[in-house]
Amino acid sequence: MGIRVAVLQSGGTSGDVAANLAELERAAHQAVEAAVDLLITPEMHLTGYDIGRAALQSLAQQDLVPELGRIARQAGIALIVGGPQRAPEGIYNAAFCVGPSGKLAAVHRKSHLFGALDRALFVAGDDLFARFRVRDVEVAVMICYDVEFPESVRAAALAGAHLVAVPTAQMAPFELVADVVVRARAWENQVYVAYANRVGIEGSLTYVGRSSVVAPDGRVLDSMTDGEGLLIATVNGADVVTQQQRNPYLADRRLDLYSVPSD
Repeated sequence: MGIRVAVLQSGGTSGDVAANLAELERAAHQAVEAAVDLLITPEMHLTGYDIGRAALQSLAQQDLVPELGRIARQAGIALIVGGPQRAPEGIYNAAFCVGPSGKLAAVHRKSHLFGALDRALFVAGDDLFARFRVRDVEVAVMICYDVEFPESVRAAALAGAHLVAVPTAQMAPFELVADVVVRARAWENQVYVAYANRVGIEGSLTYVGRSSVVAPDGRVLDSMTDGEGLLIATVNGADVVTQQQRNPYLADRRLDLYSVPSD
């Protein structure tokens, strides 16, 4: 069976939650018109990413999950939406996974913080990925830098993920990640990877766009270099099983030879 997945490539509106929710709502209804089951937004879509510590702390006071639930429920679509999550220990860079009923299904907290900007704004999560199911497809959720660690995607594949969904805010000069690493992660694990990036300039960052959906055999099913809009592709769990049989990296691993170096 499989599902239809849409990736939103957008610059968003920095610091304007209402505008970003409105954009999300428009994208959700547009996706449903294209028979999409799951919509994925970029990293920190709800607030913007490089907006400064004071603005982020203020905006993170809001609980936006009810609004995400309303949008998902009214449109009848599952959502993965990037935004801040406030906790006693600090603010997490999060991805909220909401089912088409409007119920929060899972939250991923970015576990690999990139550079001084991430570390100045966020605390790190302790899980490699979050998991939830959309119809018959197992989805693993990571955020941006998380997917650049092969161990993360390999762990998701071994846990049975068919699709790795990656809200991201990838900036120049790291186009290589979007162009090469994302395809490598799909190929080496025989899973789908959906990479949802920001575009435009925000604060000190110039985002590179280059969002894509990649198949388990490394083919790019849909992509967008720059500009804003939706990418749409079909994700089929049976194709993951077939590709993992044809290209058996997971089965052929030599666990007896692998070890973790000690400090």
